[in-house]
Amino acid sequence: MTTDPRGLRTGSDILRTALRRNLGAMTSGTALMGLYQAGETAFPIALGLIVEHTMQDRDPGSLGLSIAALAVIITTVSLSWRFGMRILQKANTTEAHRWRVRVAACGLQPVPRDVGLKSGEVLTVATEDADQTADIIEVVPLLISSLVAVLVAAVALGLADVRLGLLVIVGTVAILSVLSVMSRRIGSGTREQQARVARAGAKVADLITGLRPLHGFGGNHAAFRSYRALSTEAKQQAVTVARVNGVYAGTALALNAVLAAAVTLTAGLLAFEGRITIGELVTAVGLAQFIMEPLRLFSEMPKYVMTARASADRMALVLAAPPVTTPGREHPAPGGDLEIDGVRYGSLRGLKFQVHGGEFVAITAYQPRAAADLASILAVNTPPEAYEGVVRVSGREIGDLSAEAVRAHMLVNPYDGEIFAGTFRTNIDPSGTSRTVPEAVEASMLTDVVALHRDGLDHVVRDRGANLSGGQRQRLSLARALAADTDVLVLHDPTTAVDAVTEQIVARNIAGLRRGRTTVVITSSPALLDAADRVLVLDEGAVTAEDTHRNLLAKDEGYCLAVAR
Repeated sequence: MTTDPRGLRTGSDILRTALRRNLGAMTSGTALMGLYQAGETAFPIALGLIVEHTMQDRDPGSLGLSIAALAVIITTVSLSWRFGMRILQKANTTEAHRWRVRVAACGLQPVPRDVGLKSGEVLTVATEDADQTADIIEVVPLLISSLVAVLVAAVALGLADVRLGLLVIVGTVAILSVLSVMSRRIGSGTREQQARVARAGAKVADLITGLRPLHGFGGNHAAFRSYRALSTEAKQQAVTVARVNGVYAGTALALNAVLAAAVTLTAGLLAFEGRITIGELVTAVGLAQFIMEPLRLFSEMPKYVMTARASADRMALVLAAPPVTTPGREHPAPGGDLEIDGVRYGSLRGLKFQVHGGEFVAITAYQPRAAADLASILAVNTPPEAYEGVVRVSGREIGDLSAEAVRAHMLVNPYDGEIFAGTFRTNIDPSGTSRTVPEAVEASMLTDVVALHRDGLDHVVRDRGANLSGGQRQRLSLARALAADTDVLVLHDPTTAVDAVTEQIVARNIAGLRRGRTTVVITSSPALLDAADRVLVLDEGAVTAEDTHRNLLAKDEGYCLAVAR
């Protein structure tokens, strides 16, 4: 079994892994579903035998035995379906969960830009595509059991008359040949629909993240028009796929009905000519009606296989994507030193500075792009090989450290930190191990928000913090960062959505709570700049000034114009 998700290069690899991993459950499910189909097939055969022997002989004993046989068949059909579907659906659900976990694990690592997937699309892959891929666990047993039912029906009809058996076999082959051609179009259309829906979802995620700044410079209408265009494309593709699916389903139903009618008419003609008995006619008519259901299932399976393949191909884009960086295995030494030595990347031009352990340093960048580039490098969203220079954490180069070690030692909290469905408490302390939750709540000024709700920290928070204001979401994200209590904490614009009075209090609280531990705040907030031990000024990607906030205000006119509010 493939254990490395990065080794799954294609959708076929994913489907083979899913099938191989669930071989036992599928074998049991196939046996039970085959028994179910065999029991369904046996029912019209038993009725035919009753007519053929019991009713002609008028023997009450034979009639009672036949009724008992029918009861056994009905019981077998009921139990085999119930337990067979239970096994298959459990395996299906479990397999979907496994793929969701794998995709989520890869999503936690930055996805390379050349893959062409955004976070919203990764979310779609981890939910809908994982479920549709796992459907293959049910599709294959149902396909096999439906084939068993058609073959049993063909054999039973062939025993009555060879022409009836051949009619079922030839008709089934013809139906599947027609539908297999149609299913290929469904597969290609489904892949395009999934891609367009995912792109629209990613656009929504981008809009939610950037709604506030978009409103600020009047770009929200253009963004909404862009989303509307993507959504319209997704809708049109969905209509196209639905139309093809409708034609497919209608064609399958019509062809199955034609085959059933052909079997019925042929059996009637043979009975009229005296070539089959009345009991065999009853069996043939019953089987002609019965085979419509397994034929329907059998004819629908190619469509589900193509859908599962399309979803698996999309999952392979994420699972096979190489990591942005290949982390080392070392761990940072004790302490909280942070050193940026000659870093050139994006808008950064030979950036060089050092933060000593226990310092509270604020960095203000005159160009917002420089702040974003610096935050990306510190968060290891940009691999060390992508930039010149070195970043050292406690004396160790960041490229030599494992990702887990970096995150345990240094937390970089973005300005747009994600809020998850749950409660205040689970958002602040996801692992349930923090000992500083009350202090973090107080320092971030989240206390007044918590006090508004009767459940306090156990108040329900909706996905993405939909029931919170922008300032409340930002304070909740800040509380989570503070509760982590890491040796080095980097905050990127932690108070842009809160009012000035609250910002003053939050700045003092952060300085007090983080005293003795390294804290770096990338901000233009006067309150945070004033609370810092020293301020570094970034202009054109390099440090151009360094002093306390008040000294810089007194002697640097450019700084004063940039940060004064």
